[in-house]
Amino acid sequence: MSALDRLIPKILLALSAFLLIWGILGLFEYLFPALSLGLQNSSFPAGLQFAHFFAIMLTGAFFVFGYIKKWPHTPYVTITMYAVLATLCFVEVIDFGAFGGGTKGVLTMLLEYSVYVGLSIYMFRSPAMRYHFGNASYTSENRPLWTSRMGAKRPGNPVG
Repeated sequence: MSALDRLIPKILLALSAFLLIWGILGLFEYLFPALSLGLQNSSFPAGLQFAHFFAIMLTGAFFVFGYIKKWPHTPYVTITMYAVLATLCFVEVIDFGAFGGGTKGVLTMLLEYSVYVGLSIYMFRSPAMRYHFGNASYTSENRPLWTSRMGAKRPGNPVG
């Protein structure tokens, strides 16, 4: 396993834990405005604020708990949540001028999209991530789709 494959999953786990905490704090501030943590954007409508922090919290929660439990669907769910975050980012930048709006906002949004694409590619291409999650999309001559990581047939699988 390369040095990057030892480091990147830990960084991704830490970033996801940060997203989980940030999302929870944002939701608490949304529900209890007296907390005044400074996380809310006054130019966003209430529904967008809620969707923003709920999606951030879910993205972090799915990856953190999926990583800990080695849930094989974690990469797929995480990438789906990246698409949700990208959509929210688009609305926030184009309709509400997030990140300063205009060219600066669009460039920041494109940088965010690049991070999502890069992490998505890494989750599917990295042998370390495929091994960690026992990803169902990983197949080879030595490891048929219907076998587990150790080569034993999975219980209850009609093919294996």
